[in-house]
Amino acid sequence: MSLSVEQVMALAPVIPVLVVERVEDALPIAQALVKGGLPALEVTLRTPAALDVIREMAKVEGAVVGAGTVLNPRQLDAAMEAGARFIVSPGLTDPLGRAAIAANIPFLPGTATAGDIMRGMDMGLTHFKFFPAETSGGLPALKALAAPLQESRFCPTGGITAESAPRWLAEPFVQCVGGSWVVPKGPIDPARIEALAREAAALTGNKLCSG
Repeated sequence: MSLSVEQVMALAPVIPVLVVERVEDALPIAQALVKGGLPALEVTLRTPAALDVIREMAKVEGAVVGAGTVLNPRQLDAAMEAGARFIVSPGLTDPLGRAAIAANIPFLPGTATAGDIMRGMDMGLTHFKFFPAETSGGLPALKALAAPLQESRFCPTGGITAESAPRWLAEPFVQCVGGSWVVPKGPIDPARIEALAREAAALTGNKLCSG
């Protein structure tokens, strides 16, 4: 079943950002995250194993596996061939943006400035990653950007923690956040990952309005 970018972002308040070195870790990580209530999984293309990890995680029932750190159309094609159902990039270029739109795959391009967002809006995009969130000015910066660009919705990623996530999620223009804290570094501990996923899935920003 194909999903829209809005539907991917609505699956849970947190999209885990995953850097997986070993293919054999893919299934236990994905199973623990899905069991904990986080079905949207962003596997970053930062390791040689990433495409095989996507293939393995895509076998897990309930998992909606996407590819992150997609830099160009070639990587987009490879990620889709591996089974990625959504695409996340650290920035927005014309070649990648046009290729993702042509492929009709949910696409979250990274943005950090009004110019980035406006370029995406010119392509017909309305949903963006705000990245790197904390070092790009944090929540005050995104509030300032979102005010004149009211049609845009965001998934802030970069430096966000379980403690800071609710502040971001409270804003009506934030649909979800990306975070790496749900899968701690070190040996894989499925029980710990599931527990952290449950906590993340329960996060709420108690939005005061929906406009």
